[in-house]
Amino acid sequence: MVMMPPAHLAPAPDRPIKEVVAQVVSHEIAADQYRLLELAAPAEVLDCRPGQFFHILCPVNGESQPFLRRPMSIYGYDKAAGRLQFLYKVTGEGTRALAHLEPGAGLNVVGPLGQGFSMPESARHLMLVARGVGLATLAPLAQEAQRLGRQLTAICSARSEAHLMSIDYFRALGARVIPVTDADGTSDPKSLRRLIEEEIAAGRVDMLYTCGSNRLLRLCQEIGAEAGIPGEIALEQQMACGIGMCQCCVRPFRIDGRTAHLRVCREGPVFDIQEAIEWST
Repeated sequence: MVMMPPAHLAPAPDRPIKEVVAQVVSHEIAADQYRLLELAAPAEVLDCRPGQFFHILCPVNGESQPFLRRPMSIYGYDKAAGRLQFLYKVTGEGTRALAHLEPGAGLNVVGPLGQGFSMPESARHLMLVARGVGLATLAPLAQEAQRLGRQLTAICSARSEAHLMSIDYFRALGARVIPVTDADGTSDPKSLRRLIEEEIAAGRVDMLYTCGSNRLLRLCQEIGAEAGIPGEIALEQQMACGIGMCQCCVRPFRIDGRTAHLRVCREGPVFDIQEAIEWST
């Protein structure tokens, strides 16, 4: 049974959700196995918030026959220019089919969906901690931070320097970027903890944001609890309907001393970092 979410997770009653066919403007290789997809989209689907997602109807071809839509985090959006961007990793049948799309093709998308990140007025120094495609979910936060005049530090993690993504994008938006990699030994939890704690000691962190990884969830939970710094996490989850009807994406959370079962697609995908519970891998 899905328990009713607390007030701070209640879905916004006025959020517009539309189904449209957007046109592919460009579709490029961003890094090994990663693609950057840019769409020309109508204004009615571009009232987006950082952390929201779209449900995408992947094309069917001779090699791939995806049946269900695929949820995909928003990488970038520009209502004035009519542009919508997704950064994704080619991993399964749906994304393999998506990877064949060429400029000029149409793509059916539903959104924007879900609850996005918050940025309290008191949060003047933001820190993003993400790895791989998790950076795609957090990228719109950099755009919003620039718009609101907030200071932003982005810790970007990857296997090697060649796998680092979005570095130039974050820097162009005024973020202070700290790259860490497995190859140079700077991305392990011990090194990350030391790095984040140094930033906190220097007064450069009053809000933490992360995405996806159990390892990063644990780390940010521990540091946030010890330092009294709030945070949010965007969770990744398999979904069927994407609008809260099918209950496919229900997960447990710790809220006010009890366990609540909430839908990632509807009450999330962004949650208070201290309320999230690790998941089986």
